[in-house]
Amino acid sequence: RLAVVRSVHEEHRLTELEPGVRIVTESMDSVRSVALGFWIGTGSAHEAEERAGLSHLLEHMLFRGTASYSSVEIDQIFDGWGAELNAGTGRESTSVFTRVLDVHLADAFDVMAEMVWRPRLADEDLSQERQIVLEELAMYEDDPQDRVFDLLGEAVFGSHPLGRAIIGRREVVAGVSGEALRAFHHARYTGPNVVVAAAGSVDHDQVVELVRKRLDAVPDAAPQRDDPGSPQDHVAPRRRFIAKETEQYHVCLGAPGIARDDDRRFALRVLDSLLGGTSSSRLFQEVREKRGLAYSVYSFVSLYAQTGQVGLYLGTRPDNVGVALEVVATELQRLLEDGVTAEELERAREHVKGRMVLSLESTVARMNRLGGAVLAGLPVLTVDETIERLDAVTVEDVTGLARELYAPERLSAAGIGADEKAFGAALAPISERLAQAA
Repeated sequence: RLAVVRSVHEEHRLTELEPGVRIVTESMDSVRSVALGFWIGTGSAHEAEERAGLSHLLEHMLFRGTASYSSVEIDQIFDGWGAELNAGTGRESTSVFTRVLDVHLADAFDVMAEMVWRPRLADEDLSQERQIVLEELAMYEDDPQDRVFDLLGEAVFGSHPLGRAIIGRREVVAGVSGEALRAFHHARYTGPNVVVAAAGSVDHDQVVELVRKRLDAVPDAAPQRDDPGSPQDHVAPRRRFIAKETEQYHVCLGAPGIARDDDRRFALRVLDSLLGGTSSSRLFQEVREKRGLAYSVYSFVSLYAQTGQVGLYLGTRPDNVGVALEVVATELQRLLEDGVTAEELERAREHVKGRMVLSLESTVARMNRLGGAVLAGLPVLTVDETIERLDAVTVEDVTGLARELYAPERLSAAGIGADEKAFGAALAPISERLAQAA
């Protein structure tokens, strides 16, 4: 089938083959390894309620063997190379990835391509794997530090799939048939929905040829995904709480953010760094270092196709939750009223730039950047282009974004702990102080 070269960049090359499969690579002359990944455009945000969790379950089933390789053979092959084969499911994508010596690239691709496009998906394997996923679900439900983030997602996005846990619903995992899972795979793992990404000691034309030889296995159809509708219909602020006997209260505050193609994403990375993303950030210094009220406190950002999420997390003992949230309220109020300083901006911006450049010394990080960007339809910016955009961020950009995203009327809250009334009382300073700031 024909290949259409879409992009030849100084750092990467991109080719699209006729059924829609895209191949993007970046050569790194100084290494002997290759990070290889298959990126598939299906995740929990693309699932209707009755299919909630199938992307994650299917990701598990890919490791259960193919027409040519049993599950144990797949493990033995990659173990024999000293390599790790892994996968992950997100809200808008699934990825299968490895890092191998360059001499094993062709063989690694062969195994992974079969896993992605020709998995066995046998009924007997499904019976076993669903039990594993149900155990994973039970483990997740026992971990409040993990679960509170999905609880915040529910508060922010309501019934929209973005507010649902990626792992899915117990009833769906327990009840899905092998036939239904095979149909789900055929509809989601099609050519236009797959990106093959590689970075390291790699030749682009070699990877294109490897994909070309596997095209007969690729479902040649348009991807079929559930349409959850616009998340903007589900953003009214809410409060969610789960009563559970825990040593700490786990608390998240958050609100809708910006989409991944929004040009303000560079200013948002700087804002997140100075608010709670580093050990010198406002929240870390005021809550942990100066007062010892928490071991873990930080802010976070998620970017999606149509929207995003901003938030912060705090874990603290019951007797500290009130005063800790009082400090958080004070810092958010100060952010909204006074904005950020030029010194903070410079320090946060240099932090973001430094972390980015250092991470891109890793072949896996470069592969992830390539695969994620191409699958999302975003331009793959060079390091210099990204630094240029970060350098263009101003104090006014960051302050304006903070006042928009952390406005009091937008904030939702989620908590897990022993007493919902105590949680509500601890949240009162947030509402009062931010109302004053507004």
